[in-house]
Amino acid sequence: MSKRLGSILIIDDDEDVLLAAQMFLKHHAARVRTEHAPETIPTLLKNETYDIILLDMNFTRDVSSGHEGFSWLRKIIELDPSAVVILITAYGDVEMAVRGIKEGATDFVLKPWQNEKLLATLSAAMTLRRSREEVDNLRSRQQQLSADLDKRFQGFVGTSPQIREVFATIEKVAKTDANVLILGENGTGKELVARELHRQSARANEVFLSVDMAALSENLFESELFGHVKGAFTDAREDRAGRFEVASAGTLFLDEVGNLPVSLQAKLLTVLQNREVTRLGSNKSRAINIRLICATNKSLRELVAHKSFRQDLLYRINTVEIHLPPLRERSEDVRLLLEYFLQIYSNKYRKAPKRISPATIKKLEKYQWPGNVRELQHAVERAVIMSESETLHPSDFFFTSKEPLGEAVGVDGFNLDEAEKTLIRRALSKHGGNISQAAKELGLTRAALYRRLEKYGL
Repeated sequence: MSKRLGSILIIDDDEDVLLAAQMFLKHHAARVRTEHAPETIPTLLKNETYDIILLDMNFTRDVSSGHEGFSWLRKIIELDPSAVVILITAYGDVEMAVRGIKEGATDFVLKPWQNEKLLATLSAAMTLRRSREEVDNLRSRQQQLSADLDKRFQGFVGTSPQIREVFATIEKVAKTDANVLILGENGTGKELVARELHRQSARANEVFLSVDMAALSENLFESELFGHVKGAFTDAREDRAGRFEVASAGTLFLDEVGNLPVSLQAKLLTVLQNREVTRLGSNKSRAINIRLICATNKSLRELVAHKSFRQDLLYRINTVEIHLPPLRERSEDVRLLLEYFLQIYSNKYRKAPKRISPATIKKLEKYQWPGNVRELQHAVERAVIMSESETLHPSDFFFTSKEPLGEAVGVDGFNLDEAEKTLIRRALSKHGGNISQAAKELGLTRAALYRRLEKYGL
């Protein structure tokens, strides 16, 4: 028979009980340790780990009340909160059993016991022990994975007034459970802000879950966010929790929320209002407890004006708004970011630390950075990989946007619609999708630019 019960510690002042238990359990457990003096418990638990502890309730000094047993039970739980303790006594009753379980015991057996019943009780206790270990391991892995992931998002660097204002807002809002809407162009670091809000919150030890709303198709929306039950649709082979359930007790980050189709916004609003989800294919609702953070590079108020985003949903998700400035508006932070990413990628690619020429810094500070911090990060990574010099020069950096907007349009022929379409694309690219700034650059009102976007399918 396999030693399925692991390591067992038995504490009883009756030597006959200890001998009988050891003789029986040695055939079922990997190791059996017996001890008649409860005073040795602290030392035993300090030096060894036991899967199951069998603890007598009544020792010589306290024959029938169980007070001494309860005292040692509390001591064991204090020393090892995950300990699985089974209480044993010759004077057991229901009241004592209930009290023992309330104070942390797993089960309760009477002596003299029946071997089969004792074995069944220990087997159930061992299953519980293994389950607790799995949960602890999963929690440790989750915390480690979250910590490792967060390391990639800790480059919140800057001393400009704009970024200091963002820092101050995060510090004020993080400790609350207020819903936060983060606004900013692509590449400005919206997820980084969301993670910082989570890290400084009371939920920091719980899960942070990010969902890219732009990547969810309408067919997958309910299944991914709210979960489904087996048989809800063709490929639903088992029950599955959605992102809202998985993130419960933690933080749920909905990125690119402005891309959510109007047809799905009502479903999201209902979940946020009721604080419960119903899995696809089920009628049973499940309570959720999340801190919601959303982000978008779009102007949701403009979308509301154009009936593309529900006003009630906007009110629900933006208790507090955080505006992330584009990198071109905080050029004084470019050098700090450059040095930060330079150190990261020098270490990553095992390169000797490189100096940065004054001409390089000047060039990078003057560049408009349409891709914002993300573009700077990629530019530094490429420069570290490709440069053979000890100093980074302007020629080590290549940018995707080299021409001013008004220069060569790059259209074959003289089709005015194609030329306008190309100019609009270039304006949007330059301003990271910001409608207001692109319209200003083109000499149009926002409404006029929206009409052209609809006309050309952009």
